[in-house]
Amino acid sequence: QVQLVDSGGGLVQAGGSLRLSCAASGRTVSRYKKGWFCQAPGKEREFVAAISWSGGSTYYADSVKGRFTISRDNAKNTVYLQMNSLTPADTAVYYCAADADRGSYYYTRARDYAYWGQGTQVTVSS
Repeated sequence: QVQLVDSGGGLVQAGGSLRLSCAASGRTVSRYKKGWFCQAPGKEREFVAAISWSGGSTYYADSVKGRFTISRDNAKNTVYLQMNSLTPADTAVYYCAADADRGSYYYTRARDYAYWGQGTQVTVSS
């Protein structure tokens, strides 16, 4: 069984930064791909970023490229999302997700992740 615990959300002004963390537990979690998704009120859950199990490959939604950075520390079983230059459009609940790494085709779709954190709220004020 894999458990994910998201943290690091909060209220920040436009232009500010936040770093989200996702601590994972489970026997083989270090071999899993990890992703971050967000969901704003009234909208579907959207892909934000993903990272391969080794950390060697990363993928980003176009809306966050150049502003967000995903990284992982397998020794700590933790994945991070560094969020810079935040705008009010980034306001959402952010969820980390994990599943077996079957290749990049399966990185950007929510349905290809079996395990989810509880979510952490990010609010960006103008």
